[in-house]
Amino acid sequence: MGAFGDYRRLLRAGVALARHDVILPAEYQSRLPLPARIAGGTLRLFTGGARGRPGQRLARALEGLGPAYIKLGQFLATRPDVFGSEVTSDLDRLKDKLPPFSMKAARNALTTEFGADEAARLFPGLSEPVAAASLAQVHRMDLPDGARAVKILRPKIEQQLSLELSAMKRAARTIEGVSSQSRRLKPVAFTETIANAMMRETDLRLEAGGADEMRALSEKNGYFEIPKVDWERTGRRVLTIDWVDGIPMTDPKALDQPGIDRKKLANEITRGFLTNAIEHGVFHADMHEGNLILTPEGRIALVDFGIIGRIGMTERRFLAEILWGFLKRDYVRVAEVHFEAGYVPSSQSVGDFAQALRTIGEPIHGKPAEEVSMGRVLLQLFDYTHTFGMSLRPELVLLQKTMVQVEGVARAIDPSHNIWNASEPVVEGWIRRSFGPQGAAKLVADNLREVTNRLKRLPEVMDRFEVFMEHEIAETPPQPRKPFAPWWGWFGLVAVLAGLAVWAFK
Repeated sequence: MGAFGDYRRLLRAGVALARHDVILPAEYQSRLPLPARIAGGTLRLFTGGARGRPGQRLARALEGLGPAYIKLGQFLATRPDVFGSEVTSDLDRLKDKLPPFSMKAARNALTTEFGADEAARLFPGLSEPVAAASLAQVHRMDLPDGARAVKILRPKIEQQLSLELSAMKRAARTIEGVSSQSRRLKPVAFTETIANAMMRETDLRLEAGGADEMRALSEKNGYFEIPKVDWERTGRRVLTIDWVDGIPMTDPKALDQPGIDRKKLANEITRGFLTNAIEHGVFHADMHEGNLILTPEGRIALVDFGIIGRIGMTERRFLAEILWGFLKRDYVRVAEVHFEAGYVPSSQSVGDFAQALRTIGEPIHGKPAEEVSMGRVLLQLFDYTHTFGMSLRPELVLLQKTMVQVEGVARAIDPSHNIWNASEPVVEGWIRRSFGPQGAAKLVADNLREVTNRLKRLPEVMDRFEVFMEHEIAETPPQPRKPFAPWWGWFGLVAVLAGLAVWAFK
């Protein structure tokens, strides 16, 4: 029954995609073999004259299929290496708006989450919906100590997502099973990443945790304003935060306020994102204009923390050294970082890859800021994924996609914004602290702490080893006595202790 339901939902999705001329589109006819061209021409007999670019048609098709597919489109927008920059740009503007659900359903959700009496006490004067998206809608609530934004999940959205994601996973397994070329792009792993991220978004406690973490970071570096979480009024299906007064950056008039320093604002957006990503390994991974609000004080407030990106020390070093290498035109070092991080197979040539990177970096030097694009550099890096057999990891692609988003927002604020110059003080400071004397001292301290922790566990390991040996002896039937060389027993004991010492100091 599960497989039948999956294929039925996939058939419905396929019909919608065909109707919008997304499957084997006319724009790609010249690149397709003859059978595919014939199939595409046949499908177009039923499209009804779909208009727009392929990415625009795909966005409309996904929007019509419902919340799971809208979210899928947003994630597909992170893969310019697969779909090209034009298609992903169209998907990045995918409208995530649906009709709101009723106030009765909203009140029922509050009652289910908190109980009738508590819901009435905690949520008096809840307004009509002020915004409705694919997974949830937002209400305003005025309280004596300030206004709140109350986000409530759509009824039964978890079940709907689960069914649609099951079909998507089945499609990914089928594609990877029949197409060896697709395996380099890891459709199954990518779909699992999408599914996990979507299901996490249905637990608003996790979003609250992300918002609170980002607020703590912003209090340290001062780049963004982050609304405070109202924990008393937050649960699995309800999130309540302080209301943010201001104008969304989607409003063309947002920057027309007097006293706005466009250059400073653009630099703060770039540096705020890079500081969070490089210094702390965590970043808001959906920084489009709809999630940025310009406050009356002329500062940027971030909202909607459903997607939080996280990168480890390897990826942080990768990002910092790539930016620094391009800034200093050290393409050999940029190439070496790719190999050290495991993104390029060791069978490839460092020199050849450095040569390819030079063709990306050199054209941007000496050009006006308006022509120096981080997005262009990253997209050209994507172009080399096939040539050099690069393996792309989802968290790195999400980081790169967000960087392109950040640059787009900063350029919309200040057309002369140069993301390379804006990033230089952040990257230089991190590299100096990480690889200079301060970084070396921290590395030594970290290693000593790790050795100490392992030595603390050594008695426990020895106890477990002793219990294991006693168990083995008890389970082993008596054997005829054999001549025993005393030196062999001592040799075995020394070998075991030496192995444990190596493990402890590894």
